[in-house]
Amino acid sequence: MIANSHNSLNVLVQNFDCHNHSIYSDGLLRPRDLVELAKQSGCDALALTDHDNTGGLAEADAAAVELRIRFIRGVELSVTWPGRLSSTVTADINPITIHVVGLGIDPLAPTLMSGIASIRDGRFDRAQQMGTSLANMGIAGLFEEAYALAENKDMIGRTHFARALVARGLAKSVGAVFGRFLTPGKPGYVAHQWASLPAAINWITGAGGVAVLAHPGRYKLSKQEMRELLREFKETGGRAIEVITGSHEKHQYREYAVLAREFEFMASRGSDFHGHGESRFQPGSLPLLPTDLVPVWSVLQ
Repeated sequence: MIANSHNSLNVLVQNFDCHNHSIYSDGLLRPRDLVELAKQSGCDALALTDHDNTGGLAEADAAAVELRIRFIRGVELSVTWPGRLSSTVTADINPITIHVVGLGIDPLAPTLMSGIASIRDGRFDRAQQMGTSLANMGIAGLFEEAYALAENKDMIGRTHFARALVARGLAKSVGAVFGRFLTPGKPGYVAHQWASLPAAINWITGAGGVAVLAHPGRYKLSKQEMRELLREFKETGGRAIEVITGSHEKHQYREYAVLAREFEFMASRGSDFHGHGESRFQPGSLPLLPTDLVPVWSVLQ
């Protein structure tokens, strides 16, 4: 068991990093190398949460045993949230992509395995459409370059296109690429229907895991829309939100700590590390959670 009591000060101050990626989705490190980095960085525990993929968990788990660092089996699921109108909302909410992290999962649970396979099925077609869209604006051959950069060919996605555009000299950083080419309304963005929120949470809880809303401050939602999302997330079985994350600014740490208290969510902390030079924080380097919040790892086995 990773933790025994919500009230244990030791649990509250431990350096857990619950959101990281490897080459099995869009990270730059092998799972073992990621675990070694976490160990060197002073992490007490690390979660590997690759996008829609659990293929790297066995390697990371074995490395964690060898290096004597606690390991949390995880996944990050892509979800299409259509929005839910309340009586106080008059404008339609356009569907957006959100991410739900599952922590403490059994990666061999049949429902989870079939669910993430269904999400992966459309990635290749989407990537081809992205390549065509960029070619139409004069950037030909990018699909092939992005495909070559994807270690796991089944998981080709926007980050691989971003790296290819940086390699071409068309942007200075992966982050700059997203703002210019790969977000809604930009030439390289292709909408995709991912899992529904109820389905994703059911897959996670059915695999014995805890569903965590990833980096909520990253979604372009009004305060009212965010509250709608949090209400639906909780009603559907979500139990925690990321409060301290590499995608949040300092003022958002406070903002989402307030929302965690209000909605009675547990709190998670994760760097969302993808690789050196691309991520703001390496594993274990974020500020600790506020001590009055219940850390999500306190309920993980």
